[in-house]
Parts: sequence; structure tokens; C-alpha cells
Amino acid sequence: MRRAVLPPEPHRDGATPPPIPADLVPKHVAIVMDGNGRWAKERGLPRTEGHKRGEDSLFDVIMGAIELGVPYLSAYAFSTENWRRSPDEVRFLMGFNRDVIRRRRDQLHSMGVRVRWAGRRPRLWRSVIKELETAEEMTRHNDVLTLQFCVNYGGRAEIADAAAAIARDVRDGRLNPDKITEKVFARYLDEPGIPDVDLFLRSSGEQRTSNFLLWQSAYAEMVFLDTLWPDFDRRHLWHACEVYASRDRRYGGALPNPVEPTAATG
Repeated sequence: MRRAVLPPEPHRDGATPPPIPADLVPKHVAIVMDGNGRWAKERGLPRTEGHKRGEDSLFDVIMGAIELGVPYLSAYAFSTENWRRSPDEVRFLMGFNRDVIRRRRDQLHSMGVRVRWAGRRPRLWRSVIKELETAEEMTRHNDVLTLQFCVNYGGRAEIADAAAAIARDVRDGRLNPDKITEKVFARYLDEPGIPDVDLFLRSSGEQRTSNFLLWQSAYAEMVFLDTLWPDFDRRHLWHACEVYASRDRRYGGALPNPVEPTAATG
């Protein structure tokens, strides 16, 4: 018997999702939550205040994804490049990510959200790993939405780690190098059970992928919105999904161009 789950909280202004046909709703939305520092700077606040405000944005977007019927959502919480930031900000982000997961996991579980973690263990605080693994275990049977937290994650690092694992299996005789295909390679990625990205969404007006889900986003539709992440909510997600639904996805294929028939000559 399926466990009863709570519906998402309604939007504070009563907004409801647009009528996008179910077959045009993206199955996997990847979000680069950008603009926290700039949002804080514009208000004369420390960068950490922008990150704090961004927590509410993420959870409003999660609720909007559930309302629209998006089954997979990936959030770029901390990248392998973020270690280059000031030690104070890195310490804040480590503690903040740990505390968000601890503070919100019961809420996610109550809504039927399954939590997954993608990223490298080395350098990541043990307390962060513990909270991620606890949330994964608590929510493992949920199926309303899968939320992939990407913490200490980098697309190139993920691909390099997969290549290293493949090399070890070839060395040990567990894998025939002549049998390595794209499908086989994908099984070595952090979360092979999560489908490829359909919609790649970035806030703040920047137009780059920033090393996020590179393999999985090979055929993703890109939508870049000018809104800074702390000002984001589910309506921005819905707008991006409307843009996605309006696009023609061909995956490299194309239909022949129509050709006007030539007039018969006598």
C-alpha cells in the first residue's frame, strides 16, 4: 500500500501551474541556482545572506515541480570549483548544505520526495555526507519526485571518475574494452538511474553550464533567466517549462524540407 503524502504548499499569491500537456512536461530539470552573491551585494548584505534566502527559492521550486508533474529535479548546491571561494564562504556553505538537508528532510519525505546525492566524497565534510546518506535512506521508497542534490559535484570530475572505474574493471577482466558503449559508460556515472536532462535552467542571466551534468545534458534544452536565484520561485520554473514545451526537439534528426513541385513543361 502506498504511503500517504502531503500535497505541496500553495503558492503565496495563489499561482497555479500552466496547462502544459503531460507529454511536453520535462522529465528531468537541472537547475544552476546562480545569483545569491549578487542579490546580497545589491542590498548591502554579506554573500551568506543570499545563500540563506535561496533556500526558500529552492523549496518553492520543488513544490512547483511536483504541481506540474516534473519527476526529476537536480540542484547544483556546491561544485568542485566552489572550493576556490574564500575559506569563510566555503565553511558557511558546507554547514549550510548540511543544515538544510537536516532541517528539510522530514518535509521532503512528507511530500513523497526521494533524495539522491551526486558528487565526490573527498574533501566533503563527513557531517554533510552523513546528512545526505540519512536523507537518501529515509526517502528511498518515495516516488512523487526525485531530488538530486549535487554537492561537491563537477561534470568533468564525474566523467573522469567514471573513466577511472571503467579502466579498473577492464584491468581486472570484468569489462571487455570492445564492449564499451555510451550506454555502458553511463552506468558508471554517479546516478545512472536518473534520466538525461531535458531542461537545463539557470538563474541570474549568466549563460553557461558551469560544469554541471555535462554528460546528461548533451541534448538538454537551455533556458537562461535574468532573475537572481533568491528572487526565483515556482513561477519561473513554470515559465521555463513553457519555453521547453514550445521547442522542437529533434535529437540530431530532421525531416526533409518541403519542395515546391515544378510546373510540367509541354
